[in-house]
Amino acid sequence: MKKSDFYYNLPEKLIAQTPVEPRNSSRLMKINRETGEIVHSRFYNLCDYLKKGDLLVLNNSRVLPARLYGTKKGTGSNIEFLLLEQRGDKLWEIICRPGKKAKVGAEFIFGDGKLTATVTEVKDDGNRVVKFDCEGSFFAALDEIGQMPLPPYITEKLEDKERYQTVYSKELGSAAAPTAGLHFTEEMLDEIKAMGVDIAYVTLHVGLGTFRPVKEDDILDHKMHSEHYEMSTETAEKINSTKKNGGRVIAVGTTSCRTLESMELENGLVKAGEGYTDIFIYPGYKFKLLDGLVTNFHLPESTLIMLVSAFAGYENTMNAYKTAVEEKYRFFSFGDAMVIL
Repeated sequence: MKKSDFYYNLPEKLIAQTPVEPRNSSRLMKINRETGEIVHSRFYNLCDYLKKGDLLVLNNSRVLPARLYGTKKGTGSNIEFLLLEQRGDKLWEIICRPGKKAKVGAEFIFGDGKLTATVTEVKDDGNRVVKFDCEGSFFAALDEIGQMPLPPYITEKLEDKERYQTVYSKELGSAAAPTAGLHFTEEMLDEIKAMGVDIAYVTLHVGLGTFRPVKEDDILDHKMHSEHYEMSTETAEKINSTKKNGGRVIAVGTTSCRTLESMELENGLVKAGEGYTDIFIYPGYKFKLLDGLVTNFHLPESTLIMLVSAFAGYENTMNAYKTAVEEKYRFFSFGDAMVIL
């Protein structure tokens, strides 16, 4: 398939710049996976489409306030760091701008000296590896002076950092939010559990590669980014039990989906584990575990819309996106949601 097969025309005014209040008041498009039938609703009505015995799988990764603004020691010139992945104790791989200021040995100051950093390596792709120094906890300093790494299509300032976190976020490590989960409130999760739907958690730390555009015309030539995931024994047991009892395993977000579909099966059973996944899901992929998907509306020609097309069917997906534009749904990270069952 060609990248252009996944293009749709999106008016810029439909790109959500701010989250709605309350979280679960966003719109919800329900899509029948078999027929493509569309129902328009609100996210707080998600329970209408769930059944006792279902299992919702949520990604509990928590976003790092990974954007840092500081100055170069000695010159005072401005620098911007974006933390990508931890490589050791206070050792991080980063993207920095402007890169020409960040040669090996260069030192930088952030938050009036609360954090300092020294470049230890310049990688082939232009990323840097830096060693941070601070008094006390690095993550406490980061939480105090760092800013949320909002996607480039969001241009308005986020007033409350927690609105770019899910209410169940726990494990620090993501460079971007698993945005399908932003719609849930604590009360809604309680309501879901009360109706007999179980909830399980996986962890996949979202990398900035999730925003990397597909440049190749033939999608099979695209190389996926790699992200770290973990699945506990408890979650594996819940999945196996749900499948055995005829329930549906429903992933909340493409990150949860990619984690589930990256797990090894033995005699049809999933096993707990952790590792790195660069799984690329596009039409023609045979799903191992997934029975349903809750997700947001994704960028044209992105690997995420390709994943949705693999699950819902290409024609169903592109028709749903056309309908969403016509009905003026809100798109991307702070936008509306769809549930595919």
